[in-house]
Amino acid sequence: MCGIAAIYHQSSKDSDPLHTSAAGRSMLDGIRHRGPDDSDHWSIGRSAWLGHTRLSIVDLDGGRQPLGTPGGWALVCNGEIYNHADIRAELGEASFTTSSDSESALALLKRHGPSALDRLHGMWALCAADTDGRFVAARDRIGIKPLYWARQDGTVRFASELRAFPPDVQSAVEAFPPGCYWTPESGVVRFAVPVTRPAEPAEDWQHLAPEIAEKATHEVLVDSVRRHLMADVDVGVFLSGGLDSSLVAAIAAREYAKAGARLKTFAVGTATSPDLLAAREAAAFLGTEHHEAVFDAEQAAAVLEEVVASVESFDASLIRSAVPNWFLSELASRHVKAVLTGEGADELFAGYDYYHRAHADPTELDAELARTIGNLHGLNLQRCDRVTMAHGLEARVPFLDAKVIMHAMSLPPEMKGLEPDGMEKGHLRRAFTGWLPEHLLWRRKEQFGTGSGAQDVLTPPLGAPVSETELRAEAPEVELRSAEELAYYRAFRRALPYVRPEAVLTRFATA
Repeated sequence: MCGIAAIYHQSSKDSDPLHTSAAGRSMLDGIRHRGPDDSDHWSIGRSAWLGHTRLSIVDLDGGRQPLGTPGGWALVCNGEIYNHADIRAELGEASFTTSSDSESALALLKRHGPSALDRLHGMWALCAADTDGRFVAARDRIGIKPLYWARQDGTVRFASELRAFPPDVQSAVEAFPPGCYWTPESGVVRFAVPVTRPAEPAEDWQHLAPEIAEKATHEVLVDSVRRHLMADVDVGVFLSGGLDSSLVAAIAAREYAKAGARLKTFAVGTATSPDLLAAREAAAFLGTEHHEAVFDAEQAAAVLEEVVASVESFDASLIRSAVPNWFLSELASRHVKAVLTGEGADELFAGYDYYHRAHADPTELDAELARTIGNLHGLNLQRCDRVTMAHGLEARVPFLDAKVIMHAMSLPPEMKGLEPDGMEKGHLRRAFTGWLPEHLLWRRKEQFGTGSGAQDVLTPPLGAPVSETELRAEAPEVELRSAEELAYYRAFRRALPYVRPEAVLTRFATA
């Protein structure tokens, strides 16, 4: 939910609150799409300025930000904190003035300092400041929610997106590292490692019947989806018809049915794409209120420039999947303010073919899963956040909940190997036997850009041959991989001409 911007002057003697406020409001204007419901900003003493643009999902009336007081600690936060009720119970209601989940982060900071942020479960990025000159910026352990920063001439700027930074600052912008906080005194401090294998798993899965591990996987995911439905507005599900989103939809549909309500699901594709057809069948089985966005080559080409600018990347696989997500988000935003997605399941349960082709050894597979989860913030999560928030829609990722990650990484990698017939994610499929039609539960994985039909409508017009020499000459600072990616790169440069692409580009390795 929302977009944030902040400015901190390392020397308050050189700061001008009026000038800082004007500069901050200009940054906030660049990300207004992230929070169409409300906006506010405060100057915090002479050193700091905090700005927030809001998408109202939790505590609709009292959750306006900045939270706190202009005369003390104040905070702006983008995201959702799912264990805020537990933190409230521990710290006591006297520490809170609103029902906003974000206030739990502020209460922890005030009571225990930034090292306590590792207790937050959810997706979030925040900036907080006090009138005495103290300042904290931090980001969740996976980097589900974006945060960028630029340090230049004694001034440090923060924002949810690259486009928020003024042109003369963009060359200094970098991604703020996930699982870290920064203060002027400490510099960058890591408070949480994105992914680790527990030193002592709760269970020795190797010596237990597989059904016990499958039951545990089932329970931890059901619990996560329940918590990710936390909202004071309707929450829907992006349903591709693949395993991961279909499982999320199946759980969410049952939760909605308990309340006597009907879940809204959303699917996208070209008219005859396999994802659209599979999602339609899954929705009928689950009894959801289903909506579809159908696009063609002409429509895809028409939005391509805007998609690249929004995603703030030119990686071909990322853009190819972002185009259908653009139409999907546009559709969903007309019905709900938040959606659940299946992001992260492939990285936790080894859903990609290359995992088994290039990292078949269990120890290697385990390490590669951890590496790719740690890099999701610059890949699928970047696309997921930007395309949805471009339409004022929040995307939530229950597979990347801290408890789900901890459980999945406690499983021996042998449980994540291929089935005898070459099918991936057999463990996860068996954990939800009966929750979907058998042929959908065991449907083989397709990349979203392929299953939705986006690859077919994008690659041919963009795929004219280009020599390696031409690719290197066009972008010597990065390694462009195809004519298609060259077209995306040129659109990226038009949108963000001063950003150093090598400072913000993450690649998805497939070998």
